Amino acid sequence: MYFYSVTTEKLIAVEIGTVQPSFITWSDDDRILYFVAQAMWSKEEEDAHRVEWKNVINHRQIKPGEHSVIYRITIDTNNLLLFANVSIVANVSLMVNELLYVPYQQQLIFTSRGRSYEDLDNFEIYSIKLSSSSSSSLSRLTNMEGVEQELKLSSDDKHVFYRLWALSSGKVQTTQRRLFSLDLTTGKIDRLGQNFDGVITQCAVKSGGGVHIIGQLGLNVQVYTQESIADDAIQQRGWNGTYERFSSLSHQPGGPVAFVFSSFEKPKEVYLADSIDQLMSAKAITNNNVLFTQRNLPQVKAYYWKNTADNQVIEGVLHYPPGKSNEKNLPLLVLIHGGPNAASLNELQANWNNWATISATEGSLVLEPNYRGSTGYGDKFLGELRLRLLSLPGEDILMGVDQLIEDGIADSKKLVVGGYSYGGFLTNWLITQTTRFNVALSGAGSTEHVSSWGTMDLPVLLSYLHGGFPWEVPKIYERESSIYQLNKVRTPTHIVTGQSDTRVDADQSYMLERGLHYLGIPVQLLVFPNEGHGIENDPWNGKIKVREELKWLQKYGLEKYENQSLPNECITKTRSLFIIVTSFFIFNIMT
Repeated sequence: MYFYSVTTEKLIAVEIGTVQPSFITWSDDDRILYFVAQAMWSKEEEDAHRVEWKNVINHRQIKPGEHSVIYRITIDTNNLLLFANVSIVANVSLMVNELLYVPYQQQLIFTSRGRSYEDLDNFEIYSIKLSSSSSSSLSRLTNMEGVEQELKLSSDDKHVFYRLWALSSGKVQTTQRRLFSLDLTTGKIDRLGQNFDGVITQCAVKSGGGVHIIGQLGLNVQVYTQESIADDAIQQRGWNGTYERFSSLSHQPGGPVAFVFSSFEKPKEVYLADSIDQLMSAKAITNNNVLFTQRNLPQVKAYYWKNTADNQVIEGVLHYPPGKSNEKNLPLLVLIHGGPNAASLNELQANWNNWATISATEGSLVLEPNYRGSTGYGDKFLGELRLRLLSLPGEDILMGVDQLIEDGIADSKKLVVGGYSYGGFLTNWLITQTTRFNVALSGAGSTEHVSSWGTMDLPVLLSYLHGGFPWEVPKIYERESSIYQLNKVRTPTHIVTGQSDTRVDADQSYMLERGLHYLGIPVQLLVFPNEGHGIENDPWNGKIKVREELKWLQKYGLEKYENQSLPNECITKTRSLFIIVTSFFIFNIMT
């Protein structure tokens, strides 16, 4: 481990052997660094295990890596030397996630995690007293049946703020990420931002007390301030768009703040404001994405329509090709966000997953629908997805397409649908319900949900959203799986998946490809090696993904594919045959 001295401008090396730190925290005087590492077998233990088991994997065997060790490094600030001997604070029989030093009663606060999301009881907050070297000083502070994350220490050092994601059937009746305060003196837990109906994406400790809350409501992510538990969260006056990575830069109230900001027209940059009251006067201190300001970008706006079945208003983001915001009958790409507990926002993105800007620049009108299940529209809007996991958002999306055609904006003969993760789920589902799309672009989407439940790292969500385990509600799992209606598909389909995906196993994409291949539907499957659920390890993989999807769109997107060898009676031509089903969602806990 290396430390950089701002005084001597030198790197100082500290030998820690084969230990691999994962999370760190500093003491209040910056003299001690605490860090977490996975426990490791000794060479003798590893050799004995290899002799007994060879290469056989005992799946549920507790392994050393499922325990943690907390270490301490003490820094001599007088001569800027570090003690080379690294001492152990505690061996913890849990997998430690985040770590936070708290001066009050000299303790470390940390979150725990499980090897997968099978049991939310594995995700809680604990404390360990630094005055004791015994693991008996370990105390559990929460019991909320949810995932606690992003620990922050209050300005008085006696409260810990954290965000929580929980199931609505658990002890915390909420479905969007919320913000809580844990009083370390009493153990009492209070929810912050109770008057806010959106999803809380971040909190930043406010100098002098209280918190700054970053929250999404509709397409915008704004800054709110809450002074105390008893007060409401008050929105600060700022630009329309998306604020993130917000930070107070002073220990004095009213000091400067920094943040990242983006909107439809502005690429992401880091901004600095003199105070929280001066957000609209903030100045950019980076210019990393200047290239976007030199390009003719799409014109983007919010678009609204109704699901006429229940009169629910749905909001989406509409990207016009550059210079064509007044044109009619444009080719349309419906690009569906993942999650589903996520949303398309008022921001400018251009990457392998969020490539609406790229597609619009290539000439397509792009609709990003915030269908039922999206965040930022209230718990009811999000919760209505349960037990109608594909049919309801499917209706929302198709009625948006209908409205664009009725308004004369989209060409009914040039429609394309695509999405990744839960967007892939919906893409797979929609092409079994209608033949109106000329092209489908499916990424990491499930095809058969019982097998997904059996292989994914998020089974607790799948069983919750289906209303039970596969053996308890088998008909629901079957009804919402696209594999059982694959004979209705007539849409040329491009598929991508990560070879090492543990969220949506690559086998789901193989099943879809095989089914379409047997049916004689044009299909292409790309498998990215050494990639998980996100295509992030090799930048070339993301580039190739979008490149090949654009090629597929150009090849099949201009006219409908007709396979004369398939019986016409199999074809579902209209949305009137929509089957009310449910489906699964893929929720990325660390976003």
